[in-house]
Amino acid sequence: MAASLPEDPTLDEVRAFLAPELAAQAAFDGWNDKAVLAAADLAGVDADLARLAFNDGPVDMIDSWFQAVDLQMAEKYSAEELAAMKVRQRIKSLVEARLDILAPHREGLRRALAILAAPPHVRRATKMGWRAADRMWRLAGDTATDYNHYTKRTLLSGVYGSTISVFLDDDSENFSESRAFLDRRIENIMQFEKIKAKVTGRGGDRFSMARFIGRLRYRGA
Repeated sequence: MAASLPEDPTLDEVRAFLAPELAAQAAFDGWNDKAVLAAADLAGVDADLARLAFNDGPVDMIDSWFQAVDLQMAEKYSAEELAAMKVRQRIKSLVEARLDILAPHREGLRRALAILAAPPHVRRATKMGWRAADRMWRLAGDTATDYNHYTKRTLLSGVYGSTISVFLDDDSENFSESRAFLDRRIENIMQFEKIKAKVTGRGGDRFSMARFIGRLRYRGA
């Protein structure tokens, strides 16, 4: 949570300020008005102002939290620290930073994903996943604007989503199982261009993005 809230805050500032505490309360109360009021009470924010900030329902509450996670992730490493890493390590470090941020709120995350999995919310959930992948690639220094821009983000969205699925039920020390799973999936991303070049270069079967992402999601691979 931010150190303090401005004297006359905007609703966006209220949402950003309360989002981390809201995630903690959602573990007990769900993503609802009760969690909003509990978070506001603990943070010393006017209850009516908090209600107004989060009056669009649970999906917007979750979205605000995920945006707060994006900001925390961006603060984890300086540009110089990331530049000193290889691309693979940058992506791995950024995903692991998100896992560290989410770790205290796994139950709130579990409840959030259950809401986002409902058919009316799947499209919005997909946009949130894309946004997270886009921010990770941008922090990693990616400037692609062609086809690669989309393939990189599509693949990382799949990797991140499947890693979260493992992470939610990971009882290993320091989430070592999730980190190992992530390592394997990132290796798939790094091999993507090689696979594509090999397939297209030999005139074989057309490359299937859906089939490739399906392989990324396979836990036993």
